[in-house]
Amino acid sequence: MAVTSTIDSPAAATNTTPLARRRRTFGADKLWALAFVTPYVAVFVAFVIYPIGYGLWLGSDPASYRALLSDPVYPRTVVNTLLYLLFGVNLKLLLALLLSGFFMRKGWRTKILLLVFMLPWAVPALPSYLSINWMLNGQWGLINNIIWHVAQVDGPPWLDSHGFALGSVIYGHIWKWLPFWTLIFLAGRMAVSLELYEAAEVDGASRLQKFRYVTLPLMAGMYLVCTMLSTIWALGDFNAVRFISGGGPALSTHVLATLGIRNAFELGDPHLGMATVLTALPLLIPLVILLMRQLRRSEVTI
Repeated sequence: MAVTSTIDSPAAATNTTPLARRRRTFGADKLWALAFVTPYVAVFVAFVIYPIGYGLWLGSDPASYRALLSDPVYPRTVVNTLLYLLFGVNLKLLLALLLSGFFMRKGWRTKILLLVFMLPWAVPALPSYLSINWMLNGQWGLINNIIWHVAQVDGPPWLDSHGFALGSVIYGHIWKWLPFWTLIFLAGRMAVSLELYEAAEVDGASRLQKFRYVTLPLMAGMYLVCTMLSTIWALGDFNAVRFISGGGPALSTHVLATLGIRNAFELGDPHLGMATVLTALPLLIPLVILLMRQLRRSEVTI
């Protein structure tokens, strides 16, 4: 009886040859993939991993935190940051949610108004904040000049009072970012099925009831995610305070981002500046917990 080996068998040869070819092809693909990925990994390590690690190392000195807690400007800065987040984030997102319902209306007039409404977000931040600073100048600013010409009285010292200056910074932040979040919520509203609103209308629901029982439950997760993102961006917002109030009067309107820059560069202490910025991280813990709970509820619903 003739015995054929795997080498002599044509079927075996045809079966092993494609497998060997695939291995050679995949091996070459892996080399090419590694060659293409290496520059991106190097850039990510150089410009993301290394700066974060170096920053954490700068802020790991306990002496910096002792010096920070002994600074009389720091407690007021923490309060300013909380007020900045409380009003700058929540009021902004609440107005954005309400305005998104207004811009859902049909008609070319609404579309044109939406285009005009988006202009503050489209304009660069620095000219916008510098314009607000110019308009709020207590001596020759535009707003106080209008008040004088209309009522023949002096306007309030917008940037020379702690309350007015901090309120002006919060106003500038809301004015700048309100159009962006309105557009985000407008996209979320468009994703809600019209059949749900039609069913609610058949049941006799009013506009307020449709907003409460249809829109809010469906957009709750999106609203929470937007709140977390807006809080993160507001914590790192340096431009609004720096170019509207400059941290004044008498360093009374600094937030943690601007105080960290001041300590690191103006005072020449990078360790103290990084420690100042790192103290803002605990403010994000409640939002992270709420987001995790919302994600768990979404998984249970699915």
